[in-house]
Formats: sequence, structure tokens, C-alpha cells
Amino acid sequence: MLKLSKKADYGLISLKHLTVKNASASAKEIADAYGIPLPLLAKVLQKLARTGFLRSEHGTHGGYRLARNPRMITALEVIRAIDGPIFLTSCFTEHGECGQSGRCIVREPLRKVHEGIKNLLAGISIADMSEEELPYDAADAGCAPKLAQLAPGLAASNL
Repeated sequence: MLKLSKKADYGLISLKHLTVKNASASAKEIADAYGIPLPLLAKVLQKLARTGFLRSEHGTHGGYRLARNPRMITALEVIRAIDGPIFLTSCFTEHGECGQSGRCIVREPLRKVHEGIKNLLAGISIADMSEEELPYDAADAGCAPKLAQLAPGLAASNL
């Protein structure tokens, strides 16, 4: 089963929170808002800062702020930054081989599913995920309902 880690979930939640807020937020504020364990969230936010998604702001009113335009941050990038590469099965690891590779009849169909999932995640930006909660003008300024186009029936709030 393909499943995101809690860290990747928390990273996406944090980026969405900062997009909607359009200001800095502390790790404690985000943790309290979503019931996330603060020590784990702090590690995720530090990793997102190290990988260039966030800027940390020091001082009394410090916290974290987006370092990039949320329209230019994809779900795939965030997941990879936190969890590493996405693999549906062992066929798609760096080695790409198993004992059944020569006789496998599902490798190609699974490769298509794997690519489809990666393309879907690459096509969803943090701004797209935040669209329902952004002020009308921000949502209208290029954050088209891409999610609905890419995955009909999948609500952005489920991400």
C-alpha cells in the first residue's frame, strides 16, 4: 500500500497553513492548530527550511515563512524532500530488479500506475491545496482548480 509518512503529512499541512495565513507562524502555533506533536513537527519544519521550502525567522515574533511561491512548490517535491523517492513497488527502486523481473507480467502496468501517481503529485501545488481557504482574489490569480482536472472526485481538503 502506498502511504505517505506522518512527516510528509505534517510537512504538507504546515506549508498549506503558511500559504493560507500568508505570514510567519511558529512551530507551536502549527502544532497546536492541528494536534501535531511539537518535537516531530519541529524536525519536519527544520528539514523544510534546510531544503529551501521555508525560511526561519528568529526573535520574539519569529517562526517559519514560505521561502518560495506556493504555486511553485509541488506535493511531490515536499514528499521527496521529507521521505525520499516514492516507490510503489521494489521494481521502481534504484536497483529496479527482483527475482521475478524476467517473468513479471505486472511490472509494466505498475510502472504506469507509479508514473501516474508521480505525475499527479507533481501537478498539485501547495497553492492548489490551499485554494478553498485563500481569499477570492488569490485563489483566482492562477490557482485554477488543477486538482479537479487531474483527479476528478478527489477533494483538495483530503490532502
